[in-house]
Amino acid sequence: MKSILQISLFGSLLALSVSAIAQDVPYPNGYRTWQHVKSMVINPGHALHESFGGIHHIYANKKAVKGYAKGKFPDGSVIAFDLLEANSADNAVTEGNRKVLGVMHKDNKLYAATGGWGFEGFKGDSKTDRAVGSAAATACFGCHEPQAKHDYVFSNMRR
Repeated sequence: MKSILQISLFGSLLALSVSAIAQDVPYPNGYRTWQHVKSMVINPGHALHESFGGIHHIYANKKAVKGYAKGKFPDGSVIAFDLLEANSADNAVTEGNRKVLGVMHKDNKLYAATGGWGFEGFKGDSKTDRAVGSAAATACFGCHEPQAKHDYVFSNMRR
């Protein structure tokens, strides 16, 4: 009886672990070849400078581009938020090291609790070192929640 309970408990824990892994937002390989949505710079003095100061480039895969056009993003949409250091010298601003790569991945079933979006940030140039992890539901979605009318997305396609 004890062995059956141990096996059952182990099976349950394994299933939970696999479920958690399946919900991880994947690194968006090749994102810099996707549609460029827009760029911006957050300078010192801006309310979000502490967390997001630097040069931002936003990229969208093909499904996300359709979402920008329709105002509602289909499952499989991926938006990448590339945040780089902003280096100022000689009256010019240039890109420095990557600070974080933020990712929004649309899957209404996997991420139902966060408006259908999974969120993650990858540290620096790492494809595996996660900056947000299990805190994404509160850390990222909490900020995006006021954008519900725009399917939780802040950016608009550059015209």
